[in-house]
Amino acid sequence: MARRIKIPATKYPVERFTLDNGLRVVLAPDRSAPVVGVAVVYDVGIRSEPEGRTGFAHLFEHLMFQGSENLEKLEHFRHVQGAGGTFNGSTHLDYTDYFEALPSGALERALFLEADRMRGPRLTEENLRNQVDVVKEEIRVNVLNRPYGGFPWLKLPPVMFDTFANAHDGYGSFEDLESATVADAAEFFERYYACGNAVLSVAGDLDVAEATEMIKRHFGDVPARPAPVRPDFDEPDLTSERRESYADRLAPLPAIASAWRVPDPIDDFDAYLPYVVLAEVLTDGDASRLVERLVLRDRTVTSIGGYLGFMGEPFEVRNPTAALLQYHLPPGGDVDKVLRAADEELERLAGDGITTGELGRVQARMATHLLRDTDAVLGRALRIAVLEEQRGAPELINDLPRLIGEVTPEQIRAAAAALTPQRRASVEVIPGGGQ
Repeated sequence: MARRIKIPATKYPVERFTLDNGLRVVLAPDRSAPVVGVAVVYDVGIRSEPEGRTGFAHLFEHLMFQGSENLEKLEHFRHVQGAGGTFNGSTHLDYTDYFEALPSGALERALFLEADRMRGPRLTEENLRNQVDVVKEEIRVNVLNRPYGGFPWLKLPPVMFDTFANAHDGYGSFEDLESATVADAAEFFERYYACGNAVLSVAGDLDVAEATEMIKRHFGDVPARPAPVRPDFDEPDLTSERRESYADRLAPLPAIASAWRVPDPIDDFDAYLPYVVLAEVLTDGDASRLVERLVLRDRTVTSIGGYLGFMGEPFEVRNPTAALLQYHLPPGGDVDKVLRAADEELERLAGDGITTGELGRVQARMATHLLRDTDAVLGRALRIAVLEEQRGAPELINDLPRLIGEVTPEQIRAAAAALTPQRRASVEVIPGGGQ
């Protein structure tokens, strides 16, 4: 039997504390380069949107860049870029983040900027209407006027799930976006953008004592508001296969994506991890099971992707979530043949198992990707902020590569055996608008 590959570990120091107003803070000092990454994560995302307000979490992310208590519109941009830094924000299923990467001498500037908008963004009718138009244009570019737009992250959840929270369009409908009011935005901020519902992280060239003093100075007097009660978004697993299709007038070729529910990524992490590895065993590289079978041998698909979570974020998502496989087919491709072949490969893996050598190769590659993702200080700041927000365990950043390496062949077999057609939800893209 081949010897298991030793996975390298990181030893990033992690310091945690909580301010009197409830803001959780995570620091990860690293003096190797004069740069810092700053991230603020709020525990609100697409799943928290109320009915009739689809797209609101993303819209509000835009509003957070339109000025704040002491800053006019566009000043946040100028202050960060003027210091030689970069910035952005993004909306996810279960959280929204805002972040900067700057020279370490500009750390206090970034802290001031984030604290200022945590006190309150400039919620005006002009800003709201302007950003509604910006978001609508983003939808046109990324979904409506793009081949395979929203496939499968917007198209598959309503097939798999029944509840509004899990199934609705996170980009939002134009009708819902246009009906949003300043009062809606103010209520959303008051409820979800509380100190007690946020995590601040700083990684990179910092002195812990100095950074702590700066954080207390800028964030300590932000008014305290408690975190809202987070709903339980869980719903029953599928008991029979679900499958739908839709026409995409811009898509040149057929495609299909399938998803299966997986264990709770927070509360049942040990049972969840094998599915993360299984997705890579199936789809990562020419030697992977499905690429070798469907792309290289059968030539029934032109590309395959496999991942955990509808937004491809295996360690930044809450329950319920799914393992996904997506396929793009050549002209005249047969989606039923593709699904049958994938089922055969899953059955073969569940029955015959996987060698230690094959599994070790996949685990080593996954560990490399994890290490690379957090090598830069901004990637590290974002990862530890979400780990703190969702798990209260930012130190898990050092353990993830090792935990991936500890997944056994027996666990891979069991995970493959669970991906049965009866538990599968699929959505098919019919190209060119044809039926």
